[in-house]
Amino acid sequence: MILLRRVIGDALRARRQSQHRTLREVSTAANVSLGYLSEIERGQKEASSELLAAICDALGAQLSELLREVSHTVAATERATAPAPAISGTLPAPTTRSVALPEPLAVPSEETFRNAPAIVLPKNAPRTRTVDGNVSVSVLQKSPLKATLRTTRNTRKPNPGRDVALAR
Repeated sequence: MILLRRVIGDALRARRQSQHRTLREVSTAANVSLGYLSEIERGQKEASSELLAAICDALGAQLSELLREVSHTVAATERATAPAPAISGTLPAPTTRSVALPEPLAVPSEETFRNAPAIVLPKNAPRTRTVDGNVSVSVLQKSPLKATLRTTRNTRKPNPGRDVALAR
């Protein structure tokens, strides 16, 4: 729920502070008590139209400027808190379009991994499997929540074992 007195108070305080003026200065110029002006700025008291005009005059602002600013703030708040409108009728049919996808990577099948020889290693040693003699996959389980996966592809180049991917 939007309280108009709070929005008005916030707008008055923002104008006063932007001018680097104290409550005392503005209350003296508007001929209103300091405590009452403070309550208006905090949104605790409703200000009459005459009092708002006097405060605006003390701030060098037009009452219409303040009310326009307040109106914009209230409208924005209403838009932000309004429930989504109900959708009635039918939705338009989805459109389709062709998208060229990149060529898929050649990934060894699950059966290839299953048939690879098992390697038994100590607890913190990396677990490695070689697939088709070309790709090696190693997993180092550092803790129950942290593991390092490293894949390498063996090539005939002078630097075999080049890293293809590293995930942490």
